[in-house]
Amino acid sequence: MGKFPNIKFDVGTYIKDLVDFLDTALESFFNLIFIIASNTINGIEGFLTWLPWFVFVLIIFLLGWFFRSFFSGILYSIFVFLIGTFGLWDDMMMTIAIITTAVFISLIIGIPFGIYMSFSKFFSTMMRPILDAMQTMPSFVYLIPAIFFFGLGNVSAIFATLIYALPPVIRLTELAIRGVDQEVTESALSFGSSRWQMLTKVQLPQALPTIMAGVNQTTMMALSMVVIASMVGAQGLGEQVLMSINRIDIALGFEAGISIVFIAIIIDRITNGVADKFQKHRRV
Repeated sequence: MGKFPNIKFDVGTYIKDLVDFLDTALESFFNLIFIIASNTINGIEGFLTWLPWFVFVLIIFLLGWFFRSFFSGILYSIFVFLIGTFGLWDDMMMTIAIITTAVFISLIIGIPFGIYMSFSKFFSTMMRPILDAMQTMPSFVYLIPAIFFFGLGNVSAIFATLIYALPPVIRLTELAIRGVDQEVTESALSFGSSRWQMLTKVQLPQALPTIMAGVNQTTMMALSMVVIASMVGAQGLGEQVLMSINRIDIALGFEAGISIVFIAIIIDRITNGVADKFQKHRRV
């Protein structure tokens, strides 16, 4: 009586069949994505490694100074310099290239989706359980279709990172647009503004600080995937962490781990500083 009845629903089999169908029917599409993503990563990584190290450190200092403070600029440049002294400079460049590509794609997809969700309750209701699943499903599950579609490498890492990091910017963009004061939008409509003019000149400027918070969260979640993404062949600091685990190398694990922390601090503070700048500019 206590046993579960002999009923079995092999939903995994249907998902596998769907993935097989997509891989066959959209092979050219996936190949195009692979080429674009691979060239983008290699281009960014090549440019960053081409830059002299002191120029990159100077850029980080200037970004920290402009968006935070003079002391922050000095601190962030010290962080980047320390990563170089660990012998992880090239790995840091590759990690930044992967994160930049993943975040860029996330924003291209996420912000328009969030805007459309703010205007369509039906689309918003339909997308919410999908976003919930994207955020709550174990990150390792994303690696399976990534390998299937793109094989091992950095492109698979971007695919897995994209699924995990996309929901915050979608949710916060929708929240930001919906949170714009109704009196402001009604005033814009009363003056004859079109829907596009109201969006670009009223709603988006008002919602920009919250959207920037979504950008920050998406960036941080993308960075949190670097170690997991290394399991599908992604290069960079995550690969060094994985290597240190396999070798039980405490020294390498600490240096690679603290380097990821340094990058996370820099990205978090600078993106928050960008949001603060937009907020102050809007108030002025």
